[in-house]
Parts: sequence; structure tokens; C-alpha cells
Amino acid sequence: QVQLVESGGGLVQAGGSLRLSCAASARTFSNYVMGWFRQTPGKERRFVACINWSGGSTYYSDSVKGRFTISRDNAKNTVYLQMNSLKAEDTAVYYCTSAPNKDRVIGGAGNWGQGTQVTVSS
Repeated sequence: QVQLVESGGGLVQAGGSLRLSCAASARTFSNYVMGWFRQTPGKERRFVACINWSGGSTYYSDSVKGRFTISRDNAKNTVYLQMNSLKAEDTAVYYCTSAPNKDRVIGGAGNWGQGTQVTVSS
């Protein structure tokens, strides 16, 4: 089982940027599709972005397309989420996830990290 540890969350003003990181324990990290979800209190966890094993294919939710960029460094077993032009509605706990394929990632059927809080002040 892959263990995931997120970092990089914090408080930022609207219009600002943050970069989240997710370090994975698996020696087979490059075999996994990696993704990010986010969750606000009382609501379901929602898909944000995912990236295939090579980094050559990415997929985003409409709400973040053009503002967020997902990337990965297989040599460091780490996936990143660069978040630009942040809005108050981006405030959430952000979770990293991994799974053997894209469908399982998007469906929320992968492994999860503990989450990192992102707060955007307006």
C-alpha cells in the first residue's frame, strides 16, 4: 500500500499562489496515476486533477483548469499541485491520492494522504 504525505498548504491572499507537494512511499511510484482532491466542511471530496505515470497526460476539473498545474517527479516519488490565481472558493483541505489507473483515481478509489489545509482570504 502506498503511503502519501501532503505538505505546502497555508494561508494566502486571493490572487496568490501556493504549491502543494505529496511524497509517496512506494518504490513503484512511477506505476501509479496520481491525483489531487479537495474537500470543504460538510461536502464530499471532489476531484481536482490527475497525472499519468510518465507525466505526459494530465486531467483537470473545470473549476481549476488554466489556474492549477499538476506535475510529478518520479525520481523523488513526489507529485505537485501548483495553484495560481487562487480564489476564496479554492479554500479546502487538499488530499493526494494514488491508484493504478485514471478511472480509480477520479472515482476516489485510491489511497489517500492525511490532507493539507489551504485557506484563501478575499
